[in-house]
Amino acid sequence: MASTLSEILLAPDARPQVVTDCLALIDQEVSEKSGASGVAIKLAYKTASTFASGYLRGKVDLMLPELAGALQPYWAEFSTAGGSDFGDYLAKRGDEVSESLLAVSDAHGAASERPVIIKAYQTVRNGAAKHIQAALPQLGKMIQKRAG
Repeated sequence: MASTLSEILLAPDARPQVVTDCLALIDQEVSEKSGASGVAIKLAYKTASTFASGYLRGKVDLMLPELAGALQPYWAEFSTAGGSDFGDYLAKRGDEVSESLLAVSDAHGAASERPVIIKAYQTVRNGAAKHIQAALPQLGKMIQKRAG
C-alpha cells in the first residue's frame, strides 16, 4: 500500500479522479455559502470558472502535488497514530492545516499573470481560512477513501 499522499493522490490511475473529486468538493462548498462572504465567494468562483475552459481543472491538477506535500505531515502523523477518521483529524487542526493549504494557493496567486484571477482571489483571501476549515472533514474523507 502507498504510504505518502503523493504516492496515493498522484498515481497515474488516481490523479484524474482526485482532481475531479477536488472540483466536486469545491463546487459543493461554494454552493453552500451564504451571506455577504458567500456572495463574494460565489462571484470569485464564477469568475475563475468562466475565465477559460478547463482553467480550474488545470489549476487543481497543477497545485495537487504541492497540496499533497502540504498535507503529508498530517497524513504521516495520522497514519502513525492509527487514526480512523482523517477528516476529523484535519478538522481538529483546522487553523494549522488551513494555513498550510493557503500557503500553496497564496504562492500560486502571487505567481499568476492573470489580473482578473488575482483580483478574484484577493477578494476572498481574507476569509479563506474559515472556508477551508469547513471543508476539511470532507477533504479528509476523500483522501482516506483514496488511501483505502
